[in-house]
Amino acid sequence: MAIKRTEKMKAIIQQLFLITTMVGLFGVNNRLLAESGSENELIIKKSQDFKVTGDGSSKQWGSTGWVNIPQRNTTWDSYTTRAKVLYSETGIYFLFDCQDKKLISTIKNDNEDLWEEDVVEVFLWPEEDFPVYFEYELSPMNYELPIIVPNNKGRFFGWLPWHYSGERKTRHATSARGGNKESGAFVSAWVAEFFIPYALLAPLKNIPPKSGTKWRANMYRIDYDNGMAAFSWQETGKSFHEYKKFGTFIFE
Repeated sequence: MAIKRTEKMKAIIQQLFLITTMVGLFGVNNRLLAESGSENELIIKKSQDFKVTGDGSSKQWGSTGWVNIPQRNTTWDSYTTRAKVLYSETGIYFLFDCQDKKLISTIKNDNEDLWEEDVVEVFLWPEEDFPVYFEYELSPMNYELPIIVPNNKGRFFGWLPWHYSGERKTRHATSARGGNKESGAFVSAWVAEFFIPYALLAPLKNIPPKSGTKWRANMYRIDYDNGMAAFSWQETGKSFHEYKKFGTFIFE
């Protein structure tokens, strides 16, 4: 009888342990959901301004977590792509970490068709009543494309910034891991870091953001190791410019 009681007690203890574990995991999941929002929302934490280094080494990045940027086509094995976002009194910061094997990046000028090679992209749509948004692209070789895009029911084209200097100028830098930062180099990953000042986004509405402000947005990557592979935070369709499918940034 004593043996049976002991076995019964062990079973009860195992059940209690399982229940406690499940409750703990439920609490953790709720906390993470509260911090990051739903699957199509991202809470953007506020930060002091800091130096853009190209490798994410500034300590301010430690205050926020990574967001997965899934690969949306499956023509070959997926690379891991993740991003971080922060905002300050003067602008918004992005950090991309892109697993890779080979850098495809021969373009050596800004404002060219960077999407035809390896690139990361951010689309910011601050006001839903106004179908105009900001698109920013950065290549592994640190060349950029900053444009304002009016989108009239799928008919769109980009406009380059005027008086692009001083407080209106972005700050950007890139780096490579596991190899040299040069086109054709074999690497394990490349990193893109950039700062977009609010002054550059004028006269779009809802700028600068305040606590509780919401912007529609999306984050992308394109890689060309084995044909074109597209990655996006929120899945669109054939075009990255399907702005009604963007997610939402919520400024803390």
